[in-house]
Amino acid sequence: MAEKVLVPLDGSKQGEAALGYVSRFVGSLCPETKVSVILLQVVRLHNPYNEMGGIDGAALPEGLYDVNWSENQKQKAQEYLDRSAKQLQGKNIEVTTRIVMGGNPAEEIIKAEKELSCNLVVMATHGRSGLSRWAFGSVTDKVLRAGSVPVLMVRAQ
Repeated sequence: MAEKVLVPLDGSKQGEAALGYVSRFVGSLCPETKVSVILLQVVRLHNPYNEMGGIDGAALPEGLYDVNWSENQKQKAQEYLDRSAKQLQGKNIEVTTRIVMGGNPAEEIIKAEKELSCNLVVMATHGRSGLSRWAFGSVTDKVLRAGSVPVLMVRAQ
């Protein structure tokens, strides 16, 4: 059984589908084992250059990012993760939260799974297919293919 579970959340109700599953999964499969669950949210750095027609993800010196916007987003993310953590409180679940300021969510999730020595990643998939999947990409698919630990995908309703 996984002792450290990483649950990436994107702030959407669909993304939260993983929370209920983790709670039931841990409670029924390992009621006597203490499991550490890390809730992770990636907050993208605000790049004003993108709003002026720049290329999304363009590398800019750190000083050109809107620090106030990023700090505000970080605070909102922490409030969201704290609310989400309450859904997982249980006698054998220890919940911690982590916010990462970065660009590509899939890359940040993969980096976090390694840094935190996670045994399992549980994340919701939005179920996109066809053109929308091609246009928006699939963070879950990228984590599944490029990560180094098993990924349990939960289909969002």
